[in-house]
Amino acid sequence: MKEVDTLKEYAVLVGVQLQKDTHFDYGMQELENLAHALNVEVVGTVTQNLERINPGYYVGTGKIEEIKAFYEEREANVVIFNDELTPSQIRNLEQELACKVIDRTMLILDIFARRANTKEAQLQVQLAQLQYMLPRLIGLRASLGRQGGGTGGGFKNRGAGETKLELDRRKIEDQISKIKKELEHVKEQRDTQRKQRERNALPVVSLVGYTNAGKSTVMNQLLEKSGQSEHKQVFEKDMLFATLETSVRQIELVDKKSFLLTDTVGFVSKLPHHLVKAFRSTLEEARNADLLLHVVDVSHEEYRYMMEVTDQTLQAVGVEGIPTIHVYNKCDITDKPYPVVSGDHIWLAAKEGVGLDELLAIISQHVFANYVKCELLVPYDRGEVVAYLNENAAIQSTDYEEDGTRILVELNDMDAKRFSEYMQ
Repeated sequence: MKEVDTLKEYAVLVGVQLQKDTHFDYGMQELENLAHALNVEVVGTVTQNLERINPGYYVGTGKIEEIKAFYEEREANVVIFNDELTPSQIRNLEQELACKVIDRTMLILDIFARRANTKEAQLQVQLAQLQYMLPRLIGLRASLGRQGGGTGGGFKNRGAGETKLELDRRKIEDQISKIKKELEHVKEQRDTQRKQRERNALPVVSLVGYTNAGKSTVMNQLLEKSGQSEHKQVFEKDMLFATLETSVRQIELVDKKSFLLTDTVGFVSKLPHHLVKAFRSTLEEARNADLLLHVVDVSHEEYRYMMEVTDQTLQAVGVEGIPTIHVYNKCDITDKPYPVVSGDHIWLAAKEGVGLDELLAIISQHVFANYVKCELLVPYDRGEVVAYLNENAAIQSTDYEEDGTRILVELNDMDAKRFSEYMQ
């Protein structure tokens, strides 16, 4: 008999494979990774092949006894199901299994609740939790009263989880309404910041992709390459949903051209729709981008499926029709050659810093396509124009003539119009 830590959670995973689900095994592996992200120890897995999900119990009724026996044999204290369960399924399963039941959605919401550091991310997760809980009040009431709403003793977010027991439907709806108003205020602040950036006419490049594909690593390596100080670096770690916050950094190239690079929350299969909706405003950074960098963990055997999930999630939040560079990362742990560029596809190893020059070259081709090479003759009494160009433009040559300073320079559309009077 194993020694059981009463505070630790030991889980049995349960999944139903439908006939057309070719990614079932990966989905179960991902469920285990999600559990590990919350320090839950997985002690076993039960699966079943069905034509359709059982509406009352998720699994077939005959499978319930098998799960119960397996659960008791492994001395587990929670059963985690690989899909979002309906209120009646949760109620029925808890009655039959007499233990805590968690579904995939609850698991992901709990991870997000623990990882959310900014006020906005915390509000977004809390909103998703409340929206998930609202139709499940009857089904969840018994289980929440007994064990708490998520893993590890309940949701970590203030105001979510066990404390919601005392709230009736009306109070939860009021809470949802209040959070939506707060998020609207945050959205207005971000819109103001975005408009200021647009006035600066800097192109926006947005990193998107599956969780743990290496988006933060790409951002940090590009920051290092452009000589940015270490405090500008974003958090990176080899785990699911390491970062939930949107980070915005300015990347300056050697020729003085600059663009803004934004890092967004990573995606996962079966991402709860409440969470997608809650994070919609955060993903607006991607919706307003000039270019997307779709970062892919090419070392993973399911990377094509991960790309599909990312594309579908982006579509769900209205990110469509934006030019995209596919960045196949982690080539250093595959037998694929790198760095290799083929059109808008690049194979690289961000951790090693190999392929970044090539990536920057492709980005430049896209976001600086509207730059024009021009020759300006700036009178000596307009020194502020020369100072501005020295600071903000890609100057190729400067000559001092009798009538003023002759500058050969690359300018964006806005600056070309602004200084058109000096063009030769």
